[in-house]
Amino acid sequence: MTSTQRTWLTQNAYDRLREELAELLGHRTGDGDDAMPHDPDSNEEIMDRERRQARIHQIEDLLKNAVVGEDPPDDGVAEPGMVLTVRYEGEEETETFLMGLRDESVGGDIPVYSPNSPLGVALTGAREGEQRTYALPNGRTMKVTLVKAVPFGHHTTS
Repeated sequence: MTSTQRTWLTQNAYDRLREELAELLGHRTGDGDDAMPHDPDSNEEIMDRERRQARIHQIEDLLKNAVVGEDPPDDGVAEPGMVLTVRYEGEEETETFLMGLRDESVGGDIPVYSPNSPLGVALTGAREGEQRTYALPNGRTMKVTLVKAVPFGHHTTS
């Protein structure tokens, strides 16, 4: 993939990530760099710094590629920021979810699936009526049809 994947975020999610990043950067100090190798806490401190650093990089990448508060085009194509209604092969019922990052401001009325999940990857770029296949954790495959795709801002619960 030659292009960077953009991440759809609500303003609330973007603000929370910026706050978390500021807090993590506030903890970035030289403390513990001179710890003795035999210090029992030194390995734990090193691992904690590495986890913090990894999270800092993850948040920086998310923020750098974020699309904040903008709805994607209302073109019926599955992409982050769209509310997707799908039907799994052999099922009569449909399932509706937001393709994006989990965010408390979205509310509990709609599940959120990551565009990086197997289902999200399979559906990205699908048009209404198109069927896609994706791998299940048990190694089997599942066929899913995109029934409808609307921007999150246009979605209404019914």
